[in-house]
Order: sequence, then structure tokens, then C-alpha cells
Amino acid sequence: MRAVVITRHGGPDVLEVREMPDPVPGPGEVRIAVKASGINFADLMARMGLYPEAPKPPSVVGYEVAGVVDMLGPGVTRWAVGDRVLSPTMFGGYASLAIAKADGIVLLAHGLSFAQGAAIPVNYATAYQLLHHMGSLKAGESVYIGAAAGGVGLAAVDLVLAAGAQPIGQASESKHAFLRERGVKDLIGREEAALAGIRRLTGGRGVDLFLDSEGGPGLRDAYAALAPGGRLMMFGVSSLAPGSRRNLFAALNGLLRMPRFKPIDLMNDNKGVLGVNMNSLGRAAPELYVRHMQALMALYERGALRPFVDAEFPPERAGEAHQLIHDRKNRGKVVIAWP
Repeated sequence: MRAVVITRHGGPDVLEVREMPDPVPGPGEVRIAVKASGINFADLMARMGLYPEAPKPPSVVGYEVAGVVDMLGPGVTRWAVGDRVLSPTMFGGYASLAIAKADGIVLLAHGLSFAQGAAIPVNYATAYQLLHHMGSLKAGESVYIGAAAGGVGLAAVDLVLAAGAQPIGQASESKHAFLRERGVKDLIGREEAALAGIRRLTGGRGVDLFLDSEGGPGLRDAYAALAPGGRLMMFGVSSLAPGSRRNLFAALNGLLRMPRFKPIDLMNDNKGVLGVNMNSLGRAAPELYVRHMQALMALYERGALRPFVDAEFPPERAGEAHQLIHDRKNRGKVVIAWP
């Protein structure tokens, strides 16, 4: 098989396509001939050496794939060779062949391309966990979505609108027209602080849910932007990687400046702070993850989800794909497309 390998920690130039032995599925596993590998910010942080769970280089990362089942492991009867599926992968997704647990994959809904399918296992499942399972989103509530034109951002927009709630998106001005087309009426530019924009748009009340992927000291303002009963939903620390190469000083400084939330204050303020990591959830509660995926496929069938793929890169240009995300120029999903 061919795989995109992190040869060493560094910038996007450390990614290299290599030939590797074909993997063989074990008991309860299937092998997928990958058509599209989703790219996530966690992959970028792994490449820079800032993601503790990632394998040491040389390594193959990648957390989600869409493709066709091409080999069954011992004991697998539910799936058949030729099934079109999407699946999470705990690393190994940046390859033309990937191994997945048979009980963790779902059928690709009719009408979804492989590239669109690769936008779902991480982005949409994260948004679903944030909004519905942990955030208890209700119709009529307001939801701030940072990086609203990004992968998880667009997924959250779809789910918020489908729930009859109000999205408030923040993104660069150049992406506002696109977000309006996606149904976001209330927008904040990158030059305006999120807290100020939220207070302006809500008449000072604040939002019911605040989705934060940046982490760092900005979490103080995120907490302040919550209405009574509001929930701060954390799912990333992109502020620890401001550039495309590892900066340990910036990462450490961001960690040290990250606020700590005190239980007594949370009770007195009637606010909640919750965190989501779909990789650890997939390991700890795979059955919950599968239920999320099945719910998402049902929502797609109802026309509530519109996965948007901004760019498809061949594996030889994976570094360019990473750089596009580093530069915050992508809208929605970026994938590696395999022939």
C-alpha cells in the first residue's frame, strides 16, 4: 500500500509518500480500500510533535476514512467485500489501505461522495457530541461557533439549524458570504473579539452554548460570554500551534495561561464547562460513537446535513493540504484523495 508518512516532527515538508506492506485484518476487523482520508487539526499537531497520543515518527496518522471494504478478518459476518463505508481510524488513515474495527464502521449513505463521507467521522461526530450528547441543545437556544467555516464549524452549523437553534458564527470577513449561504445570519469578524460580538448580538445576555477549539487564555472570555445556564464546550487547543512548525515556548505559554474553573464558581454562576475528544471517546465508548454516526446518517437522509469539501489533494501534495489548514484558508473539509 501507499501511505503519507510523518518522517520527523516539523513543518508540512516532512510529509512523504512511501510504499508499505499491505495490512491484514485481524479477528473482528475489516480492511478498507481508502478513497478519501480526512485531514484534521490533530493531524497537524501530531506532525509538529504537539499531540501526546500520536505515534513517534516515522508514523502514519489520520483519524477518518471513507472507502470500500476489500477484506474481512476472522469472525466478521456483518460486512461484505464491496460495501461502501466510512470509519474512524486511530491513526493509519493516511493510507490507501486502512484497518478498522468491524463494529465501529457504518454504511456510507446513498448520495454521499467518498470525500463527503470522510468529513463525517471526526467533524460531524464531534459536533454531535458537543451539541446533543453533552451540550443538551434545545430549539431556540443560541450557539457561538468559533472558526465557523472550518470542518467542525460547518458541521455544527448544520446541526444547530436542524435543531431549530440560532448559530452565531465567527470567521474572517472573506468567509461571511459563504456562511450566510449556509444559513448563518449572525456573524462576527475575526477583528472583533468574540465576547464583544456576542454581547452585541445578544443584547448583553450571552449565549447558551459556546463551542471553543482554540483553548488557551481565551477561555476566560468564552466563559464570560455564557448566559445563565450556559455551557462552554471545549474540543481543541489550536492556539497552542499558531504556526506550521513546533514552537514549544508558545505551546507552554498557552498551557500556563489557560484558566482553571473552580467548582464553587460553576455552581454560583450556573454555568458548565465540558470537554470533548472523539478519539478517546471512540476507544472508551465505541457503541456511543456508532450511535452518533447512525444518527448523523439519518439526519443526512432527511436533508439536514450538507458536508462541504473545500479541497481534495493527492497524497503527494499532503503537505500543501496541511499548509492550507494552517493558514486558516479552508472552508469545511480538506481530504487526501486516493486513486
